[in-house]
Amino acid sequence: MTITGPATAAAEADRAAIAAVPARMVEIWAKHDAEAFAELFTPEGVLILPGVYRKGHDEIRAFMAAEYAGAYRGTRVTGQPVEVIPLAPGAVALTTVGGVLAPGESELSAEAAIRASWILVKRGDAWLLAVYHNCPRDPAR
Repeated sequence: MTITGPATAAAEADRAAIAAVPARMVEIWAKHDAEAFAELFTPEGVLILPGVYRKGHDEIRAFMAAEYAGAYRGTRVTGQPVEVIPLAPGAVALTTVGGVLAPGESELSAEAAIRASWILVKRGDAWLLAVYHNCPRDPAR
């Protein structure tokens, strides 16, 4: 993972906390916990997926609860940080690659692979999502 910016002890701690956010999402998804998923976001955070726009904890929670019971039932996600770009004090852009694994799958298909952009902001000691957006990794054929 590429991380730009000065190397200080505080910066290194923030970098580790930022890189841990995708891992937390993977863990939360494995439990299909819509409440915990929504709590990854700031109260006014935005979730953007192809054809989906949800804002705030209530909308994100309701959407994920419905999807965990429907299209995402039995799925897992994978995601790896690629790059972190500082935007301002307490704000970064994070890029990841990953995707949704269907039940029984252990490897992502090209069709399921995504790239994601995460805008993270620091609130207290926690890094939270202000905006999460993903799109297909590969161009439509």
